[in-house]
Order: sequence, then C-alpha cells, then structure tokens
Amino acid sequence: MQRIILFLLLLTGVMSAKADNITVGGLNRSYNVYAPQNLGDNRPLLIFCHGASQDANWMQNSEFKNDKVSMEAVCDTAKFVVVFPNGIDKMWDISGDRDINFIKAVIDKMADQYNIDRNRVYLGGFSMGGMFTYHAMNKIPDLIAAFAPVSGYPMGGATANANVRPIPILHIHGTGDDRCQFSGVQPALNVWINHNGCPTTATVVSNYHGFDAKMHTWAPGTDGVEVKLLELANKGHWICKEEKVYTGSEIWNFCKRFSLNKTKPSVSIKTPSAGMKYICYAPVALRSFPDVTIVANASDPNGTVEKVEFYDGEELIATCTEAPYQATLTSANSGKHTLKVVATDNDGETNSATVDITFQTPATLVVSNDFKEGNALPNGWTTYDSQSKRSGYSNGYTSGCRVLQFTGSSRGLDYGLYFRNINGNAHQGWAKYGLADGGTTLHLSPGHYTMRYKACNWNMSSYGAVEVNVEKRSDGASIAQQTYTPTVNIGNDASNSFASLKQQTLEFDVTEADDYVIAVYSDAKSWSDCILGQLTLTANSYNTTGIDAVHSSQFSVHGSANTEIYDLQGRRGEMQLQNGIYIKNGKKILKK
Repeated sequence: MQRIILFLLLLTGVMSAKADNITVGGLNRSYNVYAPQNLGDNRPLLIFCHGASQDANWMQNSEFKNDKVSMEAVCDTAKFVVVFPNGIDKMWDISGDRDINFIKAVIDKMADQYNIDRNRVYLGGFSMGGMFTYHAMNKIPDLIAAFAPVSGYPMGGATANANVRPIPILHIHGTGDDRCQFSGVQPALNVWINHNGCPTTATVVSNYHGFDAKMHTWAPGTDGVEVKLLELANKGHWICKEEKVYTGSEIWNFCKRFSLNKTKPSVSIKTPSAGMKYICYAPVALRSFPDVTIVANASDPNGTVEKVEFYDGEELIATCTEAPYQATLTSANSGKHTLKVVATDNDGETNSATVDITFQTPATLVVSNDFKEGNALPNGWTTYDSQSKRSGYSNGYTSGCRVLQFTGSSRGLDYGLYFRNINGNAHQGWAKYGLADGGTTLHLSPGHYTMRYKACNWNMSSYGAVEVNVEKRSDGASIAQQTYTPTVNIGNDASNSFASLKQQTLEFDVTEADDYVIAVYSDAKSWSDCILGQLTLTANSYNTTGIDAVHSSQFSVHGSANTEIYDLQGRRGEMQLQNGIYIKNGKKILKK
C-alpha cells in the first residue's frame, strides 16, 4: 500500500509540471517547468540543475519531495516559476559555454512565456549541478541574482573573476558526503567571501531549526550580499528533504531577498543564428546573396524600449520604434559580417547583441573543414539516424551521429563525420549539408562541378554502400547521384589504425540556379553506418549561354496570370511550346 501511495505521489508530481524543449546552438534541449496557477506578472524564476547520471524528472520528483513537502508546494505559496533542465547525457558542461547558453535561452523563454522578473532569476544545482552553478557565477552573474549550489563545488579549485559583481551564495552540504568531500567546501567559499568583501569570520547558528545542522553566515558584503553555508551533520551525498530543513524552502527563503535591480533594456537576436553561412557559386558578374532578415527581441525591466537600431558592422541598416523589431540586410558583400542590434530605453540606457554571419563565393569549398572537433556536429550539417535528428553546430555527444577524432598510429583520416541508419529502411540514415536548419545555404549556378570525398565504414565488417546525392533544397529532388561501397572498416574504436581511403569523385552538371543540398545516405541495412571525410566541392566551369534553367516538360501558360513566356523575338508563347529558348518571368529557359 505504501508503494502505491508513493507511486501516486510521484505520478502527481510528474503530471503537475510541463515537459518542454528549446533549440540552443542547433541542439534540442529539454526541461521540466512548473508555474503555479494565478502566477501573476513579474514573478521570480528558480532554475535547479540535476546531478551527474540524473535527470530533471528524478530531481523534481524524487530528490525534491517527501510525504508532506514538494517544490511545487513552495512555488504555489510563494508564486514563482521553477525549471528543472536536462543536461546532455545527464551531464553538465562545467568549463565551456554550451550549457551556459542553454540556461540563457531558458531565461529568455520563461520571460516570453510567463513574463518572469529578469531581476529575480536564481540558479542552483546538486552535485555536478552544483559545480555548474559555480561555473555560472563567473559566466552569467549579470543574469542571476543569487546562487544555491548543493553538494558540489569546483574540484579543481574555485575562482572569482575580477570583473564579476558581488554575488549572494547559499551552499548546502552534508559533512558525511563521500563524493564531494565536505572539507572542500570552505576553500571554495573563501574565494567568494573575499571577492564579495564579506567578513572573514562567520556568525554561526547551531541546531538550526531544531535540526542537527549549522548555518554559517559571512555578511554583510559589498552591496549587502551574503555568503551562507548550511552544514548538515552526517548527511551524505544527497539532498536534504526533511520537513525541518527542506532544501527547496531553504533555497527559496535565501534567494528571494536578492534582486539584480537591472535598469538596462534586454535585447537578443532571434534570427539569423550565429555562424550562419551563405555560399554562392556563380560567375563574378552574377554573384549575389539572398536578403537576410534580422529579427530581434527587446524589452525593458523598468520602462519602455524607445528604439531598436540594426547595424551591419558600423553601418546603420534600420531603426524600429515599436515591435516587431526586424530589419533586412540586402546586397551583402562577400566576407564575414557582424550584425549588431542596439536597444535604447526611455531613460536613455542602451544594450546590444551581436551575431557573426558569413557570405562566401568559393571556386573550391572544403566542406569538411569544420570536421575539427570530436563529439560535435559541425555547422552547416544535419544528421538523421531514423530516430534522432541533429542540426547545426552542437557538441557534447558521446553516441550517435557526430564527428569522431581518430588517434591510431596509422589512420586514413584525422576527423570524420559518423552517421548511421538504425532501422535499416532506405534513406533513413543520412548526413546533409545545406538544409535550412543546418546553418548554411548552398547556392549553385548553372555549370559543371566536381565533388570529391572519402568514405569508410565504422562498424560494418562486411561493409555497407554509401549513396551520395546532390539534391534541390526546395523539394529534395536529386540532380546527381553516385553509390560507392567502402573497402575500409575502422572497427568501432577511434584508436584503431586503418588504411588510407580512396578518393572518390562525382562530376555533375547544374542546369538551374537554385539552392542545393549535399546528401550522403548510409546503406539500407539495420545499423548501417558511414564515416565521411575530406569532402570538397569545385566549380569547374559555369554555363556561359545565359540560360537559367532547362525544362523537358511542356509549359502551360493558360490561366496563369503571373507566368509570361515569350520567344526570343518577343512573341508570347502558345499553350504548347516547341523545343527552343524562351524568356519566362525575365529568365532564359531552354525547352528540350
């Protein structure tokens, strides 16, 4: 009976929160969010990160619950939003920006969805989540009002960057922790006690809340901040959830007293995404790039946004005085462009956001140049293995489609893009370059092209064929195709030695200027795979006839007011046209 009651309690917890996701850096990230009914506007947000090998559901429904207390109950009483995010492979990036960007994106989404108060956003985490919390203190102190690490600290030693504002910290830790030793807590806190200008001697409350615990407080520091340590006698590596000392309540009661008091406007660039590439193969006289629409989000915590200005480098493109905030970059030159958006509020305060995008006009493009980071998906690429789709730059993968770095003493590639087909159906395992969600457009003018590549198998001792296609981006129609069966299999271990790979060549003609996709498919076998490397695309020559497209089907102009077809003498075509050259909507069309 007790097991049934516990199950129902857990089920209630699961159903009371909403599982949601967001795309960050081309990667789909998930989280659980709970918002009380009748939340109201400008309410706080608490983000709490799970430990290694855990996930959001475990943290929310096991670590933050007992028979009488839950985090949802704390939220319902205090009226704030709580988010439990999921790390990649149940881990957190505690040295880079991958998960920092995830947290930033969650804050932005909660602001849009629940109108949370950006001045009162709080971050905490358990174990590795606590380590990540310390990492975030140096990375996003301007976004988080107070921090609450639990049973975790930087194992290599804490640091406090000189330019970081004084920040409030509540650290909770058990003295019996056998994974993150309690002896390491004080050295980590000392760094921040000193940085915050707090007294070096703490005031101590023993028998805290009538519990076998001590609350250490170093205060006041600069700007009134505090550093606190809740020491739990004999507690191990877990979250304390007793009624007298319930971790969720302790975190909320500490954090709720602090606010950023931000006055500057917030601004971010929604599109285009950072690192976007626009590639155009064309004769010099015909080189051009598509118009790029820049969309920004802007808000002000204590007033209104008066204007949003859009820049290409130092050149002002447009100014918007009301939402939607967007502008268009036209007739861009080849090279890297820094797009900047500046928001100005009614107090004259400003804030800005930037993204870099690139326009390229190559004769030869080394498409595989971005295969230079193991366990990442390169910008420009999208992969699918019949179960999971990955798009654009993202990293931190330990399985599935990703770049592999090879370390054997003799190897045919240093890096290669691994992709697979799990279910074995035709065209259900692939890697594609140039799809809309990959972060790159590939425009090809009429002409003759050569694509070179190397391919092998990863874990197919009997080998599996690889199909290479050039496809139209608009409808996926193939204009060139080649099938190759590799003769090298690496053997499912990146440290294995393997022979040099044979260079493969695919020559093809483009007859219609359009956006195209390089598509590589693994074999129609269950768990077939491919390693792709050293991929280049060269324009050998361009069509000098001036013909923009070739059609073998009959044109029909009857009833189409927007389609005008004329012959070269300027006469409007009849319903059925003979073979020859015609002008269609201002372009030369070869009918054959």
